[in-house]
Amino acid sequence: MADAVKKLKNEIRMRVWRLLEERGIARFPRPVYGRIPNFKGAEEAARRLASAREFMRADLIKVNPDSPQRPIRRLALRQGKMLLMATPRLRRGFILLDPSRIPVRLHDAASTIKGAFKLGRILSTSAELRRLQEIDLMVTGCVAVSPRHGERLGKGGGYAELEYGILKEIGLLREGTPIATTIHEAQLVDHIPFEPHDLSLDIIATPRRLIYVENPAPRPQGIYWKLLDREKLESIPLLKELYRR
Repeated sequence: MADAVKKLKNEIRMRVWRLLEERGIARFPRPVYGRIPNFKGAEEAARRLASAREFMRADLIKVNPDSPQRPIRRLALRQGKMLLMATPRLRRGFILLDPSRIPVRLHDAASTIKGAFKLGRILSTSAELRRLQEIDLMVTGCVAVSPRHGERLGKGGGYAELEYGILKEIGLLREGTPIATTIHEAQLVDHIPFEPHDLSLDIIATPRRLIYVENPAPRPQGIYWKLLDREKLESIPLLKELYRR
């Protein structure tokens, strides 16, 4: 059963990646296969999300580091919001970007991964993260999304769920923290198989509209330790620290 679900999820990913490439929706970096796909209209989708009350009220936003969410990172910094970004594959934990400590002329650079490393502060331990205020909004990248119950698919590595689990275990995310994404309309699908460790969405922003999910699927309660292989555990110091506790 688990293998069948995994196979179906991969088929959906491949279908969406292929659609984005064949319709000319995909944008650099290309090809989008194996990535959180960047798309034409990412700036418009970011503006849609920025118009949501959840974004406007947020002081601290957790955002993924992928290319299609760069416009929302840039908008957040320009509006004076603090950002928490995961480092690639969580190898170095998270990066905190405080716009009050970054010159306005460098806010655009800070919205990139390279710029974030230079201009942000790396938080690689649970003690450093616990000093932060509670996260008001989480933005995650997606390959495919179903608006029915907010089911989503990432690249397949499980890092969005892992980031959520870590931050929930530490106490920076609560049960009702809204989770959003920015995608192209072509990434919307009717159905995505859902498993207990999967993350669900509250808000979906596309270049055309803002979708509020009426009945999001239940969220993970924390880190699903039994699903982690030894290699992933050993490669993420923050995860290893939490496991030892």
